[in-house]
Amino acid sequence: MPEFRKSILALAAVALTAGIASAQVGIGTGAGGSQVPTCTTTNGAVTPTLRAEGYTELTGDIVIVCTGGAPPALGSLIPTANITIFLNTAVTSRLLQTTGAGNASEALLLIDEPGSGLTGYGPQVLAAAVGATPAGPVVCATPSVGAGVGGCSQWVGNSTIAGGTGVPVSVNPNTGAGGTFNATVQPPGANAFQGVVNGNAVTFFGIPVLPPSTVGATRVFRITNIRANANGVTAGGPTPGSVVASISTSGSTSLPITNSTLTTGFVQQGLSASGTLLRNGSNSGNGSGSGTTFNQCSSVSVSSTSSTATALGLLQFQENFATAFKIRTQGIQNIPGTIYNSESGYELPNASFFTNTGAGLSYQPGFADYGTRLKATFNNVPSGVSLFVSTRDVVNAFVTPVATAQALLVVSEGASDIASGTVPQATQTAVYTGPNNSPIGIAPVPINSGSGAAVWEIVSTNAAQIDTVEFAIYINYSASPATNSPAAPSTISVTMSFAPTPSGGLFTSSSGAAASNVLTIPRFSDSLNITKSLANFALCTTDLLYPYVININGFDTGLAIANTTSDPFGTTPQVGTCTLWFYGSSAPAANFVTPSIGTGTVYANLASTLAPGFSGYMIAVCNFQFAHGFAFVSDVGARNLAMGYLALVMNNGGSLNRGTTGENLNN
Repeated sequence: MPEFRKSILALAAVALTAGIASAQVGIGTGAGGSQVPTCTTTNGAVTPTLRAEGYTELTGDIVIVCTGGAPPALGSLIPTANITIFLNTAVTSRLLQTTGAGNASEALLLIDEPGSGLTGYGPQVLAAAVGATPAGPVVCATPSVGAGVGGCSQWVGNSTIAGGTGVPVSVNPNTGAGGTFNATVQPPGANAFQGVVNGNAVTFFGIPVLPPSTVGATRVFRITNIRANANGVTAGGPTPGSVVASISTSGSTSLPITNSTLTTGFVQQGLSASGTLLRNGSNSGNGSGSGTTFNQCSSVSVSSTSSTATALGLLQFQENFATAFKIRTQGIQNIPGTIYNSESGYELPNASFFTNTGAGLSYQPGFADYGTRLKATFNNVPSGVSLFVSTRDVVNAFVTPVATAQALLVVSEGASDIASGTVPQATQTAVYTGPNNSPIGIAPVPINSGSGAAVWEIVSTNAAQIDTVEFAIYINYSASPATNSPAAPSTISVTMSFAPTPSGGLFTSSSGAAASNVLTIPRFSDSLNITKSLANFALCTTDLLYPYVININGFDTGLAIANTTSDPFGTTPQVGTCTLWFYGSSAPAANFVTPSIGTGTVYANLASTLAPGFSGYMIAVCNFQFAHGFAFVSDVGARNLAMGYLALVMNNGGSLNRGTTGENLNN
C-alpha cells in the first residue's frame, strides 16, 4: 500500500505538468456549460512481461489523469465520453453475460481508484455517508451505453468534505422534485464500467466526465483487466515484442488526452528453451538427448524396489523470466493498481451477478480459472507400455519430495478451479518406492492411440527469481518379443508446454486467440512448444550369417544356434525362436522357424533336413539377444573332408552390449 500511495501521487504530479502542456490543445465544453478537464495517460505501474505463448495475457493498467475544467451546476446531467483502447493484437478479456451488453467483458474502467482508501481526488462518488474518501466500486449495469441516455445516468450532487467545503460529486439518480437538486444524500453514481470488446479494441461507453473542480485535485480513470493475445506479437531473440495501446475518445464531450499511445506489455517466450528439458533420475545432470534406450525383451516394472531402470528421469520446466509462472490469485485482489503477479487481475468485489451461461459458472471480473499449468504430451507410446508421473514436483525420482508443493497434478488441462475454489487434483493411484524405499506418489498417464498428457498446476511461486520445477516420469511394460511388444524399433517423444493449448482439443488456435464467454483463462498456443526424445525401444534380436551351407554331391552341413543369454554378466535370460532364410540353389520356398530355444541351450539340425538339395548361404534371425552359431560341413560320415566355422553376427542396430538392459539416464 505505501508503494501504491507514492506511485499515485507521482502520477498526479505528472498529470499537473502534462495538463499545463496540453492546454494548447483546447478545452472542450460539456453539458450544462461545464469545461472539461485536460488529461494525460501513463502506465499504471511497471509494464509487465507477457508470455509469447499466451492468448490471454494481462496487460499493464492504463491510467488517465485529468486536471482543471469546471463542473456543471448542481443538479445538471454529467457529460459523458466514450473511451476506446486499440491494441496491436486481439483483446481477449473474458466476455461476461450482462443484459443487453453484447460483448461486455471483464475489462474495467475505474474512476478515482474505488476501494483504495486514498484521498486527494475530487470525489467522484458519495461514500456511505457524506465523506472524504472515495467509495468502493459501484458498477454501471448498462455497459453498452454507460452513463449515457438510457443508462446509469449521473447528475451533479453535493458532498461536504472535512472543513466544510462543498464540492460537486456524481449521484444517481437526481431525485429532486421538478428537476431541482435534492440536497439529501443520494445513491452514489457508478464508478466502474465494463469494456465492450470488438476484435483488437475495447470501448468503455458513456464514461461520466466530471472535472475535479478543486485546485490541485485530479480525476483518475484507471483501465484494467485488458487481456491480449501475446502470441500474435512477434517476439524473437533478445529483443522482446511489445503490446501497444492507443487511446481514443469520442461522443458528445471532447476529452483532450495527451500521450495517447503506450506500451502495455513486453512479450517474451515464457518457457526457457534451454532450461526446459529432461534431467536424469537423480537430478545430477541432463539426460541423454536421444532419450533412454530399453531392450524390447527386458521387462520393466514400476513396482520394482531394486531397479532404477523404470525411472525415465525428470521433466524439467523452467521459466524464461521471473513472473512466467503464476498462481491463480493472491487472495483478494481488489486494490486498484496493486501488482499481484497472479493469473487473475483486479477482482471486482461483490460481482457474482456476472453469470457465464456458456460455462455454467459465475465469474467475478478479473478472475482466472486456474494458475499457470504445465503440460507434458507423450506421443508414439507403443501398445503395452504404461507411463506414470509424480503427482507433484520432486527433488529427484527416488526421494520423497520436500514438504511444500510448488505444483500439483490435475485431472485435465481445462478443469476450472473456480467452482470449488481448489485445485482439481488427479488421484494418486500408486507409489514408486525404488531402491531408496522412499515412496513418491504417482499416477498413470491416460494413453489413447499412442498419445497422452499429464498437466500440473503451479500453486506456489517466487516472482523475484527464475523458478524451475521437475516432475518424475516412470515407465512400465512386460516384454514380449515374439509379439513385437513393445513395438521396436520405436521412440517415445515428449512435448513440454503451458496448458491448455489447442492440441488438447478444448479449442482451436483461432478461437483461443479471441475473446470468449465459454473458454477458460489462461490459455496458450502450441507454437512455441519444446519437444524431446524420451525413450527408445531396441529390438532384442540377433542376426547370424552362415556364408556357406551345402547339401549336394555327398556333402551335408550341420547347423547349430546357441542362446547365450544365461551368463555371469547380469544379462536378462531370454527365450525365443529363430527364423532361417536360405539363399542360393534349390532354396526352400518358405523360411523355417525353429522351436523355441531356451536360455542356455543349443538348437542343432542338418541342412539335408531343413533344405534338401540346397547350396548357398543362410541368414538366421533370432528374436533374442546374444545368439551365436556354428556350421560343420563334411562328406557323409566325414571320411574325406570336414570343416567348421562360426556364424557371423550381423549388426542390425537392435542389440545392446551384454550385461545391460538399457542405456538408462540414471547410469
